[in-house]
Amino acid sequence: MVCRPAQAAGTAVEEVSAPAGFDPASADGLRRLAATYGSPLLVIDAQRVRAQYRRLEAALPGVVLHFALKPMPHPAVVRVLRDAGACFDLATDGEIDLVRRAHIEPGRCIHTHPIKRESDIRTALAYGIETFVADNPDEIRKFAKHRHRARLLIRVAFRSAEAVCDLSRKFGCDPEDALALVEFARSLGIGVRGFSFHVGSQAGGPGMHVAAIEACTRLLEAAATRGERCDLLDIGGGFPVDYRRAAMPIEEFCAPLCGALARLPQGVRAIAEPGRFVVAPAGIAVASVMGRAKRDGRWWYYLDDGLYGSYSGRLFDHAEYPIEALERTGERQRSVLAGPTCDSIDVIDEDIALPLLEIGDLVVGRSMGAYTWASATEFNFFPKASVIAVDRGQVIEEEET
Repeated sequence: MVCRPAQAAGTAVEEVSAPAGFDPASADGLRRLAATYGSPLLVIDAQRVRAQYRRLEAALPGVVLHFALKPMPHPAVVRVLRDAGACFDLATDGEIDLVRRAHIEPGRCIHTHPIKRESDIRTALAYGIETFVADNPDEIRKFAKHRHRARLLIRVAFRSAEAVCDLSRKFGCDPEDALALVEFARSLGIGVRGFSFHVGSQAGGPGMHVAAIEACTRLLEAAATRGERCDLLDIGGGFPVDYRRAAMPIEEFCAPLCGALARLPQGVRAIAEPGRFVVAPAGIAVASVMGRAKRDGRWWYYLDDGLYGSYSGRLFDHAEYPIEALERTGERQRSVLAGPTCDSIDVIDEDIALPLLEIGDLVVGRSMGAYTWASATEFNFFPKASVIAVDRGQVIEEEET
C-alpha cells in the first residue's frame, strides 16, 4: 500500500489571533509567544515537521514511513503528517483514538506493541488495523481467534551498543528462534507478513541497521523455502538527530541501509517507524525564571519547567538539549538550572554557562520535540507546558466538531 494524503472530515484548523507572520524559532517569535500565552510552552514548528519527514523520505526512497506517535502524540503533529502522506505506527488504544479523531484510514496504520492485552487487539481490529507485531509463542496464541482478520510481523532482537536507548533489551526474539515462531503461527492458522526489528533509539551509526536488514533478508529467504509468503520488513526507527552533539547526516546514515534493502527478496517491501527524527528538531521549550538563589558561589535559577515536565527526556531519554538564555547577554558564568518542584532530583543542568539572569527571563531548550511533553507529568501540581503549533508563521490549533 502507498500512503497518500487524505482530507479530514469534521476537523478544521483555526488561526489564533496573535501573533502572526513570524518565525517560531527566532528569539523575537519566542518572546511574542511567551508574552501571548505565558510559560511554560512547547512550540512545535509544523514546517520543520514536514521538512524532517520529507528529508527522511528522500533518504530512504521506496520505504513507507509510519510515524511513531510515542515521542509526540499531539493532534497538530498527527494532522500535519497525515496531510504530508505519512502512515502511522500505533501501540496503544489512546494512539488509536488520536488517529481516529484525525480521520486517518486504518489502512495507513500498523500496531507494533509486541505485548498486548486482548482488549488492545480488539480495539485495533475494530478500528480496521490488520498488521500486528509479536515476539513469543504466548503473544502469537492471542491471535488464534483473530486469524481471519490479523497478520503478524515477528519482531527480532538486534542489540546495539551504539544506540542511546536499547529497545531490543525489552522486546524481540533471538534471530535463531524467528523461523520457529513463523511455523508456530502457521500451525495456528495465523498468517505472517514478515519480520520487524528496532535496533535502538538515537543510533550512533548505521552498522546495526545494516546487520539487522541482512539477517532478516536471510530469514525471509529461509521462510520462502518453507512455503511462507512474506511481503514485509519493518526496519524500525532510531534515526539520529542533533542535540548538543551533531549526529551523522541522515543521508549519510541511510545510504548503507538503502544498499542492504536493495538485496531484499523479490516481492518484499520495507517500512520504517521514525519518531524522534521527524519531531525532535521541530520542538522548542520556553520556560521562565521563577526564582534564583546563590549557593556555593553559583547562581541557581529555578524555572517553571523541569525534569518532571518538558525536560523529562533528560532522565528517560538520556538527551542533552541545547539550552540558552533568551533575554540576556554578557559574561557567562557557571550556573545551575533547576525545575519548579520541591524534589531535589529536579535539576536540569548542574553546570551550565549562563549570563546573569533576572526573575521573569526566558530560558529556551531546542530540539525538544521528542520524548519531552509526551513523558511530562504534573507532579507537585505544576502544569505541563502548553503546546503551541505554528505553521507558516501562523499559530494553529485543532477545533473538533
